[in-house]
Amino acid sequence: MKKEGTAINSSQTATTPQLAVYVTLTGLPLRIELDWPFRHSGSGADFYVLHGDVRLEFSDGLHCLVAVQMTLTVKEVLPSLDRADAESPVINTLRKLVDRKQLEFVKSPKRVPVPFSARQYSFKRQQWEFVEASDEQVAELLRRKVYWASKLGAQRVWVADPVDAQYVSSPASRLLGAAARLGQWLQLEGEFAVPTPELMAAAAEIETGMRASLEALEKKHAFERG
Repeated sequence: MKKEGTAINSSQTATTPQLAVYVTLTGLPLRIELDWPFRHSGSGADFYVLHGDVRLEFSDGLHCLVAVQMTLTVKEVLPSLDRADAESPVINTLRKLVDRKQLEFVKSPKRVPVPFSARQYSFKRQQWEFVEASDEQVAELLRRKVYWASKLGAQRVWVADPVDAQYVSSPASRLLGAAARLGQWLQLEGEFAVPTPELMAAAAEIETGMRASLEALEKKHAFERG
């Protein structure tokens, strides 16, 4: 069963597709490009593969090439393998792996296998569950999203995006409520927001936070390499 509001359809776009920015809870702005559709592995293994590129914005070309490997269990819970039904949980699987420091951003063309399994799916509730974010985390995610998307050229930013709602395990109404409480930083226009001058003036703070998160991620992978 598909949870209502967890996939993007053609009538729901924040600004333009190329301006879609997915911010992690740790403050990293991602551009996620996926090479649809899923394809059977063809090697006798029981999984499907989707190639993608997770790019870290404003990082001088750092990215992570991925091969998302979907298990048959996940295939059974998705309404279809079409982009409209599968894109949101794929994006949020990748975003969670970044939040957990499981993906490393580099400049090389090495592709990393990424499991897309039922670990993020609640069969009891029949819905995807990625992170349980606090009110403060939801608000900060939205503040950063509007900042980064605006810096990339978005005229207004969709703060009720169901992809973000799915990631923080919340209805879109919770995101709208959080955005409404960010009056110092955001000016709401329905489900969209534009940054206030105060938000754009907070560039040093937001970008310093991004660099700190990237440094922590890089240290973790350097330690694992020995």
